[in-house]
Parts: sequence; C-alpha cells; structure tokens
Amino acid sequence: MGNLTRGKSFVYLALLTAVLFAPLTWAQTKAPEGASVYIISPANGAVVSNPVTVSFGLKGMGVAPAGIDKANTGHHHLLIDVSELPALDMPVPADAQHIHFGGGQTETTIELAPGEHTLQLLLGDMTHIPHSPPILSEKITITVK
Repeated sequence: MGNLTRGKSFVYLALLTAVLFAPLTWAQTKAPEGASVYIISPANGAVVSNPVTVSFGLKGMGVAPAGIDKANTGHHHLLIDVSELPALDMPVPADAQHIHFGGGQTETTIELAPGEHTLQLLLGDMTHIPHSPPILSEKITITVK
C-alpha cells in the first residue's frame, strides 16, 4: 500500500471515529431532581476586602473531582463578572472569568479589583459540561473595598 493510500485510509478512519464518538463526547449528564448550588459566603450585597474567600454549597448531589465518573456528582465553576452564561452543552471555558475547581474544592480565596463584582456558581460534570438542566446558583453582587 502506498503512502498516499495509507494517508487517505488514516484520514477516513479518523473521520469515522470522530463521527461515531462525537455524540458521546459532549453528552450532558442528567441533573438529579431538586439539586441546587449556592454561594454560602460572601452574602449578596456584602462589602469585602481582599483577599475574598468564597464558600460553595451544594444540595441534592455530591462533589467529585473532574474526570471521576460517579453518579449524582459534579464540581464547581465560579463565574466572575459574567454577563452572559457560557454554552450550557459544552465544557465551561477556563479563563479569568470562569474559574474551575476540578479538584473538588468547595472554597477558594481570590483577589478582585476594588469595586462591584458579580459571582455565580455553575456545577459541571466529570468533563466540565453543565448538567441538564443546569445547576446554577443565583448571581450575587459584592463590593470590594
């Protein structure tokens, strides 16, 4: 078999694999009925100083690190000053406004510029994809001195 034919065969095999497994790659995990996530602290409307400690709460589910396939679990993502939610059928972006806690953490300490900020939690499954329906906290507003 020539190099050109081998190359074409590889490309076709890669495309076939991608098509067959694509639905499995981004499938959303069903959320248990009544599950909720919330920010324990700081309270909505709080005036705080740096560093800001944010504590996460979760009801009706457990916390598991990213990559761990365990029923009725997920891990936290902290959304900071996000005006529009990310796509809820894709992995949560990883940037300064979408902080991942893939180790299963339930608290963090962050530095924020002085002024008003919004905080919101979004639970993700083992692959960082929000559950269906999404488990999303209320958005709170804090002021950093």
